[in-house]
Amino acid sequence: MPAERLLPTTEARDLVALATELAREELAPLAAEYEEAERFPREQFRLLGKSGLLGLPYSERWGGGELPYEVYLQVLEEIAAAWMSVGVGLSVHTMSCYALAHYGKDNQRDRWLPAMLEGDLLGAYALSEAHAGSDAAALSTRARPDGDEYVVNGTKAWITHAGQADFYTTMVRTGEDAISCLLIDAATPGMSAATPERKMGLTGSTTAQLVFADARVDADRLIGTEGDGLKIALSSLSSGRLGIAACAVGLAQAALDEAVRYAKERTQFGRPIIEFQGLEFLLADMAAAVESSRATYLDAARRRDRGMPFQRQASIAKLVCTDAAMKVTTDAVQVLGGAGYTRDFPVERYMREAKVPQIFEGTNQIQRLVIARELRKA
Repeated sequence: MPAERLLPTTEARDLVALATELAREELAPLAAEYEEAERFPREQFRLLGKSGLLGLPYSERWGGGELPYEVYLQVLEEIAAAWMSVGVGLSVHTMSCYALAHYGKDNQRDRWLPAMLEGDLLGAYALSEAHAGSDAAALSTRARPDGDEYVVNGTKAWITHAGQADFYTTMVRTGEDAISCLLIDAATPGMSAATPERKMGLTGSTTAQLVFADARVDADRLIGTEGDGLKIALSSLSSGRLGIAACAVGLAQAALDEAVRYAKERTQFGRPIIEFQGLEFLLADMAAAVESSRATYLDAARRRDRGMPFQRQASIAKLVCTDAAMKVTTDAVQVLGGAGYTRDFPVERYMREAKVPQIFEGTNQIQRLVIARELRKA
């Protein structure tokens, strides 16, 4: 595990220690079984809620922890190190709460946010479509006003928690040039989840299309005003990318820990293989990648906590941390050799899980575009 963390307060240290213990005792022992069975860990999300870990960066007024993002992300890293599907799910839930927490009216927050932050409700974030992934402005799901309701038609794609979530923060087109945000209840008639996607990794995390067929949504579930949706979506993603970066570092740390453990125990030519320079250098590079990635996401988080611009740094963190996780998990398989290619050891699962963070919440090619555009503005 990482060296002692540099946390701002005793409360923060205690919270991260709680998350580490919970992850080790309650999550890690179940991860391989649930992933192999493609079983969704709903009860584990309820446990996170009861432990106060589902609303860490949000206001205490509505049941959140009101903690700095720097602290929340380190909790998230510990969760992801134990079980990546739960870590990603926690990140997605946090992002799904963002629109209401930052753009909702107080009466909307009073009505819905406490249950979202305390674990009673699990969220999903519905932006992507089959032909509107990286190009979010091209989405075609429409919400037509009809009295005190919107009538929603269209299909969202690649939705984490689709069919499992209790609410969906959903971006819809409300006019030719207007994208808006609706907070849609999972029980809404006319909304359904398709058959889950068959994925190479994160198999415990359900991903599916979300289909709207004349789904009627109360107009009071509009977050912000009509036309605010793209602004809300992009703002949500900047923070969400930091969550994915932290998850990727947690996954890489888990792979490094397993590789070091194995290299200390495995002997060849009469001594542990960790004593051979070829392995030493490989493990040293893995450790350097993990620790430098952690520093990258923490720098972006601290900028966010201070109210400074952080979009470029969030994209850099997402790019650096997820690329590092892919490299570190691949190298962990190499350290274990043939054993690493079997399901008897977790590193083959870590390697499969490391791929998708390079893709979702903006591919790493899109992150390069964001970074370059920010540089042009400077």
